Amino acid sequence: MTQPVTLGGRPVMPPPGAPVEEMLVARFRSHARRLFWSALVLICVCGVTAYFYGNLRAPFEDWMLLAGAAVTVLLLVVVPYVAWISRTYTITTRRVIVREGLGSRRRRELSHTRGYSIAVRRGLLQRIWGAGTITLSNGVDAPLRLLNVPSVNLVHEALADQVEVNQILAHRDAHSVEPLAER
Repeated sequence: MTQPVTLGGRPVMPPPGAPVEEMLVARFRSHARRLFWSALVLICVCGVTAYFYGNLRAPFEDWMLLAGAAVTVLLLVVVPYVAWISRTYTITTRRVIVREGLGSRRRRELSHTRGYSIAVRRGLLQRIWGAGTITLSNGVDAPLRLLNVPSVNLVHEALADQVEVNQILAHRDAHSVEPLAER
């Protein structure tokens, strides 16, 4: 029987065939630079509204100004923020999970054990901000895209490490079960 690998008396790797606890590696959203224009619009709308409020000829024009400002803030500030906050990326020791939506959720997963290729694309602005888009493709399912990932190089390394570790464990478990079945 194979003993677990230990370091200082603590198990580093589970024994073959033992269930492995799923642990959180990283949870993040796309880079917040996407909200720059929304913040700029909010500042401008507040400034323009404060300047013109009370300085218009008829009282109903103040209400029209406030209504226009509210609609502008709703469409150009709140909607982009809700779209940004509604998408999360989670990397665990077993899989990558992409969740989208607030009311109705859409969830996609990709297992590390099956293996996948990792492609990183970085535009000029993404390079300036240290972000990038990661595409994960296993050749069977539709590619999983992680858009505007902050610290893209660190996330790329974490994904590559998780694929390698999971494939080593799966290979080890597959070969450790075969001799037991023959007995």
